[in-house]
Amino acid sequence: MSSFLYRLGRAAARRRGLVVAAWLVVLLVCGAAGALLNEGTDDTFAIPGSESQDALDHLGHVFPEVSGTSAQLVLVVPEGEDVDTAGTRRAVSDAVARIENLPQVALVADPFADDVDGAVSDDGRAAIIAVPLNVDLAQVTAGTRSGLTGAAEDLAARIGGGAEVHTGGDAFSDRVPRLSPTEALGLGIALVVLLLMFRSLISAVMPLVTAVLGVGVSVAVVYLATIVVPVSSTAPMLAVMLGLAVGIDYALFLLSRHRDQLAEGLDVEESIARAAATAGSAVVFAGLTVVIALLGLSVAGIPFLTTMGVAAAFGVTVAVCVAETLVPALLAFAGTRLVPRTPKRSTAVSRRRRLRFSRPRVARPWVRFVTRRPAVTIAVVVIGLGALAVPAADLRLALPDNGTEEPGSVARETYRAVAEHFGVGYNGPLIVTADIIRSTDPVGLVDELADEIRGIPGVRSVPLATPNEKGDTGIIQVIPTTAPDDARTDALVERIRDQEGRWLDEYGTATAVTGITAVGIDVSAQLGAALLPFGLLVAGLSLVLLAMVFRSVWVPVKATFGYLLSVGAAFGLTSLVFQQGHGAGLFGVAHVGSVISFLPIILMGVLFGLAMDYEVFLVSRIREHYAHHGDAHEAIEEGFVSASRVVVAAAVIMFGVFAAFVPEGSATIKPIAFSLAVGVFVDAFLVRMTFVPAVLALLGDRAWGLPPAIDRRLPVFDAEGDGLLHELRLADWPAPGSDEAVSAHALALDDDRGLPVYRDVELHVPRGTVLVLHGSGAVGKTALLLSLAGRVTTHRGDLKVLGHVLPQHVHALRPQVAVVGVRTDADPAGTVATALADDVRLILVDDADLVLRSAERARLRHQLARRVTATGRSVAFVLTCQDPDRVADLLPPGATQLHAMTPRPAEVL
Repeated sequence: MSSFLYRLGRAAARRRGLVVAAWLVVLLVCGAAGALLNEGTDDTFAIPGSESQDALDHLGHVFPEVSGTSAQLVLVVPEGEDVDTAGTRRAVSDAVARIENLPQVALVADPFADDVDGAVSDDGRAAIIAVPLNVDLAQVTAGTRSGLTGAAEDLAARIGGGAEVHTGGDAFSDRVPRLSPTEALGLGIALVVLLLMFRSLISAVMPLVTAVLGVGVSVAVVYLATIVVPVSSTAPMLAVMLGLAVGIDYALFLLSRHRDQLAEGLDVEESIARAAATAGSAVVFAGLTVVIALLGLSVAGIPFLTTMGVAAAFGVTVAVCVAETLVPALLAFAGTRLVPRTPKRSTAVSRRRRLRFSRPRVARPWVRFVTRRPAVTIAVVVIGLGALAVPAADLRLALPDNGTEEPGSVARETYRAVAEHFGVGYNGPLIVTADIIRSTDPVGLVDELADEIRGIPGVRSVPLATPNEKGDTGIIQVIPTTAPDDARTDALVERIRDQEGRWLDEYGTATAVTGITAVGIDVSAQLGAALLPFGLLVAGLSLVLLAMVFRSVWVPVKATFGYLLSVGAAFGLTSLVFQQGHGAGLFGVAHVGSVISFLPIILMGVLFGLAMDYEVFLVSRIREHYAHHGDAHEAIEEGFVSASRVVVAAAVIMFGVFAAFVPEGSATIKPIAFSLAVGVFVDAFLVRMTFVPAVLALLGDRAWGLPPAIDRRLPVFDAEGDGLLHELRLADWPAPGSDEAVSAHALALDDDRGLPVYRDVELHVPRGTVLVLHGSGAVGKTALLLSLAGRVTTHRGDLKVLGHVLPQHVHALRPQVAVVGVRTDADPAGTVATALADDVRLILVDDADLVLRSAERARLRHQLARRVTATGRSVAFVLTCQDPDRVADLLPPGATQLHAMTPRPAEVL
């Protein structure tokens, strides 16, 4: 992958004008299409297959009056007065008649009608006019809302005397999150951090520009997708939040690497290509982990959450594409203006000043402090974050309702008035449906069921119990004693559902509990049940991906454990503020008691990707130093110092972007943004930059290593472009324009036990020559043969075969190489002849001394003597044998090299 990114980065730099123009066109086209063609967002939270959703869908066919959203007019008279007067009754009756003629109104319940129960408050000061609509919330028009508002204003004016009429209900809820000027604070924080880091306005502005452009494209496409699928209003806001955060970070990684390379004297275009291949590989890895985690939201089986995850994943994908194409193009436009400025003094002084300027002064003392007594550091972090996670045990999940609306909004004021005069349960009524088609007395059956429900603990009242016009379905409205997001309301739903079997046996009727409150409870329950499998998916993915990157067991275990600490702390602090109310006023939290149901699963998915991002960037530098110098403690210090500045900057920017959504964020976005801000802060500064160095210091050399059996089976993910750097280093090796078919230096291979198979092999085989690998017993000659063929890829050292650097380009090499096994091939000489006819450039013959028949030896001798393909190209041969004397008659004079393989030590055998 790094080779592809290297070529992509170079191409983007060379065609920078075309790349920038293409992205601007994409932004313009997508923006225009999204603005003109979008169908609007849909905040209907549905959960197909659940009892509540199935019952609600059924009501849409047989009882449409109660299946849509609803509005409420709450009449409140001043204290000391009675709402039930003759004048009020007439005014309410006229208002009801007016409302009945409004579009989208299914029916209107006059609170003073004989067939309506419980619509007048116990204190006599308030009455509710219930207005069920025949459409969902997303389809309610402005005309319907304004008609209801006008009717309420006229009613208040007619009654007079200080009477108030609140107009609310779900039809007036406004849960669509919107951007506010406060969110710009995140960009301001990012600009300040980038200016402090780079001391360059161009460098500071570039990540912001690319991130904003990427967010514009992704949000436009998300709105355009509303033509095809319903998209909740949270989805584009989540795409904005994540797109800004990761877009800035990904550009920062490439820009930082590019500037470092420019400071080392690398050419601008070459530096851009290398930055795209190295830091760009880390960006692809980080983006891939975030995308996989967000797509993993589908495990909950809830369509709106799946759509949200896909939308956010698309935003991250766009951010990666922008980083890999647009950022290199802009870097090319900037040219040498991005070279870090250094003081112009004597060479020695300049080097010292440059070193102090480029490396943070706090990093080295900090890493020494946390690794001086690593066990103590680990204990403090684990105990501290464990304590922060304790409140998470009480985390209460619920969908937002009108109680979470902004203070002063009509929906919130109506919610408050209902709760004050009627009780909190009136804001979240339940509906029990009954299949009464086989009953001979449908009205009596519904009344009997209603009487039984009134006796269930937790039921405040049953104001409505009636069959539909066809007499096949009955509905019973149930008012709980507790609020919609109260755990006791969940328990009431379960108690009613526990009676369904008995009612079926006793009355012969199937019942179900539904309504918006019941749907919310079922959504929260299913999301809660999905947390464990999703957590296992994320943790397992973390272990596998990091093992692929670092070829280690302890590094992924440590990283995953640290991620779980971060998630626990974020959950705990979110519960502390949004559920228990500590500091709620400081963060502008209007409603405490629960958090939005899909917060935990989104937090786990997003934080996973960000945590792996910091892990890779920090630990890869440590691993790189350890691989070159072999000193575990020194590697921690030097790797930490070299990577800490970028990790700190990225984390502060990410924290700032998320935190900016908290003060003015909607009730949906605010807790998500808060938890992500906390999670990023904890993971970056307490886990990655404190816990991780301490664990690595405690493990020492044991941190680096993977059992050989696992190492061979686990794919390699070059997240830092090490393979490309290795390839670039060997570009002119062994010499510019070299014609060697095989070049090897310090080549070594270990077996499954970590014991040597072959060691320190040095080979230089020109094209058109024959190499003989010989040695008696277990000397590793066959393993070396397979390494040259690209069949074994776990070797160490430098190896180039037919101009291809291995193991990076084994797939390109394999069609040009033929492996002939004398023990396994029925006609080895025939196989060699076929390979020559197929224009193969390197032929490897294992156990050549076992070719015993004279005719076959003669054919092989002839082929070795010619060493050319059917097209006349020179072919190199590599033979293995026990004793070179046994193949001497096969070898052409003057074109043969002998290489004796070193026997393995006795203890290895």
